[in-house]
Amino acid sequence: MTETVSMPAIADRVAEIDWRRTAGDLDADGFAVLQGLLGPDECRSLAALYGADDRFRSRIVMARHGFGRGEYRYFAYPLPAPVHALRTALYPRLAPIANRWNEAMRIDVRYPQTHEAFLARCHEAGQTRPTPLLLQYGPGDYNCLHQDLYGEHVFPLQVAVLLSEPNRDFAGGEFVLTEQRPRMQSRAMVVPLKAGDGVVFPVRNRPVQGTRGPYRVVLRHGVSAVRSGLRHTLGIIFHDAQ
Repeated sequence: MTETVSMPAIADRVAEIDWRRTAGDLDADGFAVLQGLLGPDECRSLAALYGADDRFRSRIVMARHGFGRGEYRYFAYPLPAPVHALRTALYPRLAPIANRWNEAMRIDVRYPQTHEAFLARCHEAGQTRPTPLLLQYGPGDYNCLHQDLYGEHVFPLQVAVLLSEPNRDFAGGEFVLTEQRPRMQSRAMVVPLKAGDGVVFPVRNRPVQGTRGPYRVVLRHGVSAVRSGLRHTLGIIFHDAQ
């Protein structure tokens, strides 16, 4: 399958996002929607890669591990062009937010300006396996609430891009986040997405402003049951795995 993508075009789309608003949405809600990260042809091209065994390093059937129902595949290096372009262009926009959050949460780790430099840090620690993934859900499939942690070095934000059109390609299958604040019940958030839209959200924690200053809350994410059709999603995780 030919990858229909222009790397400068993806970089331009990322640059045109209102990143001040995105940072504000992340601070206020714990997630932000990035509209139109990929075009229709790019979405179809990436979804069609799912059956190309040579593009992936492993396949996970969720039910075998208690993760839910459905399956996903981790890409091998070299990544498909649009995946590499998104990872490279999004990281420097998110790194300042990640550094500001870590400062607020009194976490000493800081992230370099480029994704190449951050990957070098991961690889020096033995985290060398690529983590971007392609997920596939059919009728009755779902993904349990979880966090994507793969080693010592974790970039605290990640992006999921919906490749299928709701109410055309599939029904159900909503992206769900839960947030657990100390001594409070969990808050659930359903994120509306269209094909080509991305959602950026925390891998594990984010700071929330309290009366005595910022404190950490814990987040998990998942996907509700697909009622019909086929749903594909691209997951962009910025740290590599051990």
